[in-house]
Amino acid sequence: MKPEQIITVQNLHKRVMSAEGELSLLQGVNLTIAAGETVAIVGASGAGKSTLLGLLAGLDTPTDGCITINGQDLFALDEDGRARLRGEMVGFVFQAFQLLPNLTALENVMLPLELAGRHDARQVAVGVLERVGLAGRSSHYPKQLSGGEQQRVAIARAFAPQPRVLFADEPTGNLDRQTGKRIIKLLFQLNAEQGTTLILVTHDLNLAGRCQRQLELDEGQLKTELQ
Repeated sequence: MKPEQIITVQNLHKRVMSAEGELSLLQGVNLTIAAGETVAIVGASGAGKSTLLGLLAGLDTPTDGCITINGQDLFALDEDGRARLRGEMVGFVFQAFQLLPNLTALENVMLPLELAGRHDARQVAVGVLERVGLAGRSSHYPKQLSGGEQQRVAIARAFAPQPRVLFADEPTGNLDRQTGKRIIKLLFQLNAEQGTTLILVTHDLNLAGRCQRQLELDEGQLKTELQ
């Protein structure tokens, strides 16, 4: 039986204006990703990896092309519609954390659950913080946490709603080796336990190698699938 295709990308382009004129960030990307699959997007700095990830999550809009998630055309929706879709089925781990500074670690993790109307938001958030090793830091604010601790809070926040698709931009980039290994283990546990589709941008070839597919971007073009 053929796996369900949860993400389909057709002829995706992204162009922006710069001081030097029009700059092409992505050029004609075509891609399908099956539900429950683990995919690493690799390539040199400036290749378009983070741009592609943001487009796949509906955080940015393309110049041309189409992206469907679970059969829904992302860009047939307005911003509110895309936000609703993200809330229902997408998690995103940002390289720069994007934690709310006036909320504690626990409150940051609770936020997407509360927005979804979950009555067990606190209980779930406490459990996820325990899984990332931060049970003792739940009442701390982001400025009181190290970079690695902030990244773990960001990962816990993305995990908490049990998304069908989890996007992560350099999820271990700000972590020490041991913490990074724990987070990698957690990412793949989530995939195994819940069938979550994982799509990662990474420079870590060990992390990329654990994914079922490795896609290489080169100057905005999807060049090869690494074996």
